[in-house]
Amino acid sequence: MFNLILFGPPGSGKGTQSDKLVEKYGLLHLSTGNLLRGEIACETTLGNEAKNFMDKGQLVPDSVVIGIIGNCLDQHKEAKGFLFDGFPRTVAQAVALDKLLELRNTSIALVLALEVGEEELVNRLVNRGKTSGRSDDTDEAVIRKRFAVYENETAPVAGHYQKAHKFQSIKGEGTVDGIFELISEAIDKRIEQKV
Repeated sequence: MFNLILFGPPGSGKGTQSDKLVEKYGLLHLSTGNLLRGEIACETTLGNEAKNFMDKGQLVPDSVVIGIIGNCLDQHKEAKGFLFDGFPRTVAQAVALDKLLELRNTSIALVLALEVGEEELVNRLVNRGKTSGRSDDTDEAVIRKRFAVYENETAPVAGHYQKAHKFQSIKGEGTVDGIFELISEAIDKRIEQKV
């Protein structure tokens, strides 16, 4: 099983690259937002618990999110691997994810971070905001605040996986196919090392 975490600030191209990775490597794409919405729609115990926090405008606790991820892993035991998108966001979440995977005799194989300059990200998001209808992509001040939050939250997570020699930066500027080629090279190299 090959488990991958794809990191990058808003606008770095994670969504675009995730679709290509799922197609090429047969990974199951785990977006915590989608998982939460699915659990809520199915009115599971964890979904109802998450909904209670969300309805109050609160963040869903790590224990609930980890529980939902655990359910997904258990439902897809035959998967070739998982692509984690937008999770973990904190070191505590990374440690919890590592323990969850260890209980299932697997681990994170690689953490890839798409590196894109702030000005390029602002341009991408402002352009995306013109067509996506996402209000958080239209205000440059809000966009820059999101970057600051990303940097503060994810830098420690990167450090966690650097210590485990699982972290690699990927240049996230250029053509979609060019960036995907760099990502694929990193994955293929790690897969060869595991064999």
